[in-house]
Amino acid sequence: MDPTPVESLGPPPFRFLPSTGAAMRGPAFSIPFKLLATAIVAGSAAWAVRLWSQGQLGSGLHVNLAWFLAALAMMAWSWWCMVTSVTTLDTVQLHQTWVWNKRMELRELAYAKLIRVRGLDWLIAPRLYVRTLPGKFAVFYAADPALAAEFERLVAELKAFRNFR
Repeated sequence: MDPTPVESLGPPPFRFLPSTGAAMRGPAFSIPFKLLATAIVAGSAAWAVRLWSQGQLGSGLHVNLAWFLAALAMMAWSWWCMVTSVTTLDTVQLHQTWVWNKRMELRELAYAKLIRVRGLDWLIAPRLYVRTLPGKFAVFYAADPALAAEFERLVAELKAFRNFR
């Protein structure tokens, strides 16, 4: 008796081919959003310097200064990850560089929904919410219109695939 292949025990895997035939990459966040984040981080840093120069954060390594610097470091790290974040869609997976890189295999997808604020795509990047068969979920951002269009196509194909099988 032959052992049953593992893939045949569950639903069939979802397969997707980007319309370009190759991997698609694009920025996760829009330029205006990155500029807004840059202004917030730079403004916070300027405010910290101003407070420190006026002696309002204490002198030396005072507790207030340490907490403020820790918060500023976290903001700067998040800003850097957001500014450099790239989303990739290929035939195997979705991937986004981030504070912690996000990765989701397409064959395991059970559900997908594109969330967007119509008319504000130039500022707020459309995001793809995906969930796997075991229940793992992730959100991927796409500021590139071509990548967002592929996300729409992926949602439609996944819905058709899971509803009719």
